[in-house]
Amino acid sequence: MYDLTIIGTGPGGYVCAIRAAQLGLKVAVVEKRKTFGGTCLNIGCIPSKALLHASEKFAEAAHDLPAFGVITGKPQLDLVAMMKHKSDTVAGNVNGVAFLLKKNKIDPFIGHGTIIAPGKIEVTAEDGTKQTIETKSIVIATGSEVTPLPGVTIDEKQIVSSTGALELEEVPGKLLVVGAGVIGLELGSVWSRLGADVTVVEFLDRILPGADTEIGKQAQRMLEKQGLKFLLGHKVGKIEKTKTGLKIAVEPTAGGAATDLGADVVLVAIGRRPFTQNLGLEGLGVALERGRVVIDDRFATNIPGLYAIGDVVRGPMLAHKAEDEGIAVAEILAGQHGHVNYNVIPGVVYTIPEIASVGATEEELQAKGVAYKVGKFPFSANGRARAMRATEGFVKFLADATTDRVLGVHVVGPFAGELIAEAAVLMEFSGSAEDLARICHAHPTLSEAMREAALAVDKRAIHI
Repeated sequence: MYDLTIIGTGPGGYVCAIRAAQLGLKVAVVEKRKTFGGTCLNIGCIPSKALLHASEKFAEAAHDLPAFGVITGKPQLDLVAMMKHKSDTVAGNVNGVAFLLKKNKIDPFIGHGTIIAPGKIEVTAEDGTKQTIETKSIVIATGSEVTPLPGVTIDEKQIVSSTGALELEEVPGKLLVVGAGVIGLELGSVWSRLGADVTVVEFLDRILPGADTEIGKQAQRMLEKQGLKFLLGHKVGKIEKTKTGLKIAVEPTAGGAATDLGADVVLVAIGRRPFTQNLGLEGLGVALERGRVVIDDRFATNIPGLYAIGDVVRGPMLAHKAEDEGIAVAEILAGQHGHVNYNVIPGVVYTIPEIASVGATEEELQAKGVAYKVGKFPFSANGRARAMRATEGFVKFLADATTDRVLGVHVVGPFAGELIAEAAVLMEFSGSAEDLARICHAHPTLSEAMREAALAVDKRAIHI
């Protein structure tokens, strides 16, 4: 009998397992893959960042190094070696998770888990053999899967999801990306840097739906300068395979005549949906809403002893959000008071430059009728950014007009994903723009742009 069994070992599941074991619980995990880490480590966050970084180096060698006085000649692409770097990165991470599970004496069960009754999980191995786990509590951490495009069959060769886009054996001449969200922009950037002609088709009239509008517009301009083309307010209909490639019917969202576009590869990146199939939830009577498991503020479902976290529940589908939920539910089950502050969950897009946000956007504050002040500072006025020749983008602070409490921070620029952590710490402690503005920042650093934007809230930025 286990105290806790977690179905799924992605960032939410394995972190939940480790924290529960640290707190003295007897823990098991169920994983359908042969390796741990879920989508994120195996076919998502980690391999995509490996290719993003590698392709960035290739683009830097091709276009940027001469300005620094480094003459290398035209770089040659060794895609096999680049893919090996990606695979080695994945292996290092998944092996690391396996080590951590073993170190914390967590028992792994490899196979598909189905909840057959409260406190009972049937695990079916690849060879069909079954075994039953008895446990006091169960956490569903099965993550999400690619949302399919209606009428389009993904073969992971010519018509690919993010999984296939990470495994292409050659650079496509023309790549059409369906969806201008995080995944579409990141993977479109990878193949664009390596030489593909990339067009991004988006149903809405803007990229990065949900992001601060000003940030999204700036990011689009930067990506267009890098060669990405955008067809906004359009949708993809039929995709036909021909002898010379793919023929894609694209039509305006608002209605109108369709246009045929050609491509060698189509990447479908219109989002992800919760993975809850064949878990036995319907038989148990687990409440679902739009495919997601319904939970209360302690991550409990309507079935006693059954909990859920991560992509299968409400909130942003982010690995670090799942991790925080995993820690919180483990602490709750151990009698502590775990919690997650959903107002301070950063999000990052790993394009060049990076795009990072935490907290509310201007549009969200306007919709709620919140009076706010804005402080902005461009990287073009930052000494370190100039030295790096990375001056595109800016930092934007949104602070309460009365209390000065920071409500949101948005960064588009170099290392935005690292810079946003400072804003998250500030907001976690209900800090004001004045609080950050009073903190001495090392010079010359990119982080000075954060301080200057905080100063700008009160119209007293120094270097602009």
